[in-house]
Amino acid sequence: MKRVLICIMLLTLILPPLQGAGEPKDYKASLFGIKSNGTTLNTRSIQKAIDFIHDRGGGRLVFDVGRYLTGTIYLKSGVTIHLLEGAVLVGSPNPFDYDIQHNWTALIFALEQENVGITGEGGVIDGQGFTVANNLVDLIHKELVEDPLRNDRPREAIRPQNIYFWRCTGVRIEGITLKDPASWNQQYDQCRNVVIKNLIIDSKSYWNNDGVDIVDCDTVEVANLYIDAADDGICLKSHDKNAVCQNVYIHDNVVRTSANGIKFGTASLGGFKNVRIINNLVYDTYRSAITMAAVDGGFVEDVVVDGLKSINTGNVIFLRIGERWQPGKKGRMRNVSISNVYAEVPEKKADAGYNYEGPWEHQPRNISPSSIVGLPGAPVEDITLKNIEIHHPGGGDPNFARIGLDELDKVPELPSNYPEFSMFKELPAWGFYLRHVKNIRLENIKLVAEKKDYRRAIVMDDVEGARIIGLEVKEPGPKKDPVFIYKSTAIKIEK
Repeated sequence: MKRVLICIMLLTLILPPLQGAGEPKDYKASLFGIKSNGTTLNTRSIQKAIDFIHDRGGGRLVFDVGRYLTGTIYLKSGVTIHLLEGAVLVGSPNPFDYDIQHNWTALIFALEQENVGITGEGGVIDGQGFTVANNLVDLIHKELVEDPLRNDRPREAIRPQNIYFWRCTGVRIEGITLKDPASWNQQYDQCRNVVIKNLIIDSKSYWNNDGVDIVDCDTVEVANLYIDAADDGICLKSHDKNAVCQNVYIHDNVVRTSANGIKFGTASLGGFKNVRIINNLVYDTYRSAITMAAVDGGFVEDVVVDGLKSINTGNVIFLRIGERWQPGKKGRMRNVSISNVYAEVPEKKADAGYNYEGPWEHQPRNISPSSIVGLPGAPVEDITLKNIEIHHPGGGDPNFARIGLDELDKVPELPSNYPEFSMFKELPAWGFYLRHVKNIRLENIKLVAEKKDYRRAIVMDDVEGARIIGLEVKEPGPKKDPVFIYKSTAIKIEK
């Protein structure tokens, strides 16, 4: 009895007092023997702390100044990791310190949990991904890990992400820096009610370093992120043919990548619905500022893009229907509105000098136009482009694999190819190329070419129903009709 009383007294001294009903309780990481020296592997002690807080009804595990080394840990319902300024959660450099769940590897997992989060006041999660990935390559060469090492890099799935949450409800990631993952930075897969905001995302240390991936989720806010990524910045995916990524609000973000700024559709097995992309800036980005793709049998519909600034970005808008993984099953795309866009397309490579540049694809070639491209029998439908100003370098060289206006049938369909703005190599427009499109409205479009270009500003090929109101085209050289129409019907051009 005496021993029991002593234990109770010790617990009273060690553990923080209970707070008011409904308020989260804070527990200092140091209470659980978690070391901040950057060398002690804390995986088991951090997990014990999470389990303890979960069993006590939830609360915050608070990390103060220091470097906390760990392998894979699992968040539990009601638990939030909170990183104060100066606190760094550091991923182990040893690939064997990470678990695989649902075919992915991660530093922090949350699997079918409720009300979980990672928050902070300037704290950092540092995956040490460059080191982990190279250590993994060494293990593959030693035949301790099996992997084909395609393109001299391990598969994405066996390189740890910083965060992977699966089928969680009530997620909050806020107020921290996420850096140096070995694969994608953070993935939320089939989650509901997710808030991702006020983050610095430094994700450019290795291949496939996406900024944030939203997969088949419902009700998501992505806001006030600063993203510097080697791969796609904000990426929506649909991995399940029976699922939909929907009710997503992406706003007030700044994105730089060596791929696409804001992208969805690879993969696109299910669909994307009710997505709002408002007031975002994309800069120094190699591929497209906005990419939407329905190429794996799924759909894209009810999307609004309003307020996009694209500076020094290789392409502005790319919408694509394909049949990549399921030949014969075409995707669909309809009801997309893109408005209030200002864009500057560079003459030279937009991401030149970064650690992991986008590849020089299909060279030599002319600088591509924005494109909206469906397939025969599967047009992109009900599209509105309004208040868009694009400054393009122009200067198209007709000797680069030229396809003239009398040869538009030679532009390949490429239904099974990976969707990128450069996939068609040479296109006969410099502003917009529209092919297999039904019901499109272009209003107050301003296209400016800095140099003379042999191509037309806008080319329409198999467009059914188009209305152009207030088109302004400026380019040096002899005046030519800015719009070329081929195999198209019900086209109206108004001043």
